[in-house]
Amino acid sequence: MAADSPTDYRRGFDAAAADFDALGRHLWCPIGRATVAATGPRPGDRVLDACCGTGASAIPAAHAVGTDGSVDAVDVSPPMIDIVHAAALPQLHGHVADVVGWTGHGYDVVQAALGIFFFPDMEAGTRRLIGMARPGGRVGFTIWRRGAMEAPGEHLARAVNTVTGAPVTKRKPHLIDKVNEAEPYAAWLESLGLAEVSVITDDRRLDLTEDLAWLIITGSGYRSAITGLTDDQTRSVRDRYLATLAADGITEIDATTLIGSGTVPAPE
Repeated sequence: MAADSPTDYRRGFDAAAADFDALGRHLWCPIGRATVAATGPRPGDRVLDACCGTGASAIPAAHAVGTDGSVDAVDVSPPMIDIVHAAALPQLHGHVADVVGWTGHGYDVVQAALGIFFFPDMEAGTRRLIGMARPGGRVGFTIWRRGAMEAPGEHLARAVNTVTGAPVTKRKPHLIDKVNEAEPYAAWLESLGLAEVSVITDDRRLDLTEDLAWLIITGSGYRSAITGLTDDQTRSVRDRYLATLAADGITEIDATTLIGSGTVPAPE
């Protein structure tokens, strides 16, 4: 799932903040915990959590570093950061900012769970994040594996087309499409200068109810596709979306991720 423009995903995530948090226990939180398990923050570490959302990986990282450490959780969405602040952990600091322009450096851990593919330039943005870690620091980025989370988007686009007449358009070609399998992802991270690269395939499936199927739309970046519709149109889109999922026999969603991690080499 990648946005065609920064404005699209900012608008979608601002609108989705409350439902994003509700979806968290099903999706974002387990993925965030798996990301933190791979990056391994330690007591006293300084951590940058990029594209933090409502804190799915930032909050477990804050628990890992303890009160002697610190976590800078950065996201462009003010409603998301408001939810991060509600965690009320003194070592967790939420910031409304574009993390690509963040000026922090020397972090022991830099991590981003399901964020780097939203950068206007995914490779340049990822290099920028890597550069914020200290030599010997640990870096980890989680992305969707090929095919994951695609069915909701496809069925939503068809439903919006049926209700509004908006054309079903294919997403523009994106770097993520070239690296969303374990081997090419590892090779790409190595090409960015990381050492000791490891890619974990975190196989995950969501059993669908109607409520969860719709929450995947309203609590994710897919929300931007229905932002601006009238209430009647939104209800019609929901009904059509759920009907086509049922007609196609889709009872679960693939939510498998690739968690890539590595270390920043020390200067020779």
